[in-house]
Amino acid sequence: MPLVTTGELVAAAAAAHSAVAAFNVVTLEHVEAVVAGAESADAPVVLQVSENAVKFRLGRLHPLARAAAAVAERAAVPVGLHLDHVQSDDLLRQAADAGFSSVMYDAARLPYAENLAATRAAADWAHAQGLWIEAELGQVGGKNGAPPLDAHAPGARTDPAEARAFVADSGVDALAVAVGSTHAMTTRTASLDHDLIKRLAAALDVPLVLHGSSGVPDDELTAAVTGGITKVNIGTALNIALTGAVREYLDAHPQAVDARKHLGVGREAMAREVARTVRLLGRATS
Repeated sequence: MPLVTTGELVAAAAAAHSAVAAFNVVTLEHVEAVVAGAESADAPVVLQVSENAVKFRLGRLHPLARAAAAVAERAAVPVGLHLDHVQSDDLLRQAADAGFSSVMYDAARLPYAENLAATRAAADWAHAQGLWIEAELGQVGGKNGAPPLDAHAPGARTDPAEARAFVADSGVDALAVAVGSTHAMTTRTASLDHDLIKRLAAALDVPLVLHGSSGVPDDELTAAVTGGITKVNIGTALNIALTGAVREYLDAHPQAVDARKHLGVGREAMAREVARTVRLLGRATS
């Protein structure tokens, strides 16, 4: 099946009052697991490559991007390719050539006016290349090992009125909002502000994106979709599944040296987590 655009998948999810799952990938095993899990659940999915993943891949975007595209093109379900959490303008400008249909430009660490100016420039460039663009307002926290913000800290939550102005002035196609989740959580204990999600959905005419979803319990996640979240980003949950399966295999087979064995069970564990999550989101509607 040919690659589809992230914008198409998000628009379809919005029309169905549901959400599309977007999984961050680091290795080819991640990519294969996400597609296999999506095929098992018979649902579309987005493959995401973050700026941090590019750094891990020795600063080279194209090898992982082209591998992801090759797997996606042979998938039995629609798959989109998204460049995530981009702060580098140089990396942003590689997106279209590397085969991405969308990008998340992350200037949320900057003061509002600087975030807006940088995001506006990124959106103008992205749209000129035919790319769908996502931005962030508020701070989800937990990225790059930074501690999460206190729930009541200034800027820790996305203000609906400010978000409406930001979207109008920046021209972005979707907005990642800070509503109580945190990047890189290894326990599923996040408690979301569902009233805020509903107010943001009512205030904005672009899709809402939830980052840090690995730390969100199932009932909180389905409630977020019911409240108006349309794209759900997941990364750490895959790494937990991968690492746990590999560790269990190597503990049981201490003499093992064939990487295909432990990477294989890790890939299978990630695929199961993808299928479970995709099915969960498929049952949630707003």
